Amino acid sequence: MYTGSFDPITSGHLHIIERASKIFESLTVGIGINADKRPMFDINERVDLVSMVTRDLPNVSVKTFDTLAVDFVRSLGAGVMVRGIRPLTDIAGEFTMLMANRQLDPAIETVFLMADERFAHVSSSLLKQIAMISDDDEHLAKFVPQEIVTAIREKMRTAS
Repeated sequence: MYTGSFDPITSGHLHIIERASKIFESLTVGIGINADKRPMFDINERVDLVSMVTRDLPNVSVKTFDTLAVDFVRSLGAGVMVRGIRPLTDIAGEFTMLMANRQLDPAIETVFLMADERFAHVSSSLLKQIAMISDDDEHLAKFVPQEIVTAIREKMRTAS
């Protein structure tokens, strides 16, 4: 299980998904709703985008959840949560989440995959900022799968 908001999915997210899909027999990408974030894409759009860029990974499925991630993992009978770690500053927050999840369900393990150096600085907020400031699709394509660039541009046009 790899959970997140994926708003939108980045090349870093996709790289973690590809790597995790090689480690585990099956991988579910769980797209959650984070009340602290104002999403660019609604939940159905995020499912469509993640499904589109993972279509060539036969052991990857995409589902949504609106509960605690650990409850979602348990509800699907999964035993491992995959977490991607970007810069070292992510570790403190991820460690806190790991400890809370361990208290909530000690049977669920967390596996951390370090982001590739090409993606260690990429965040959804960074690419939203780039999309607002630059009209150059090549800039965006450095941070998101090519198929996502069009969706971001369309979303920005309709939001204006």
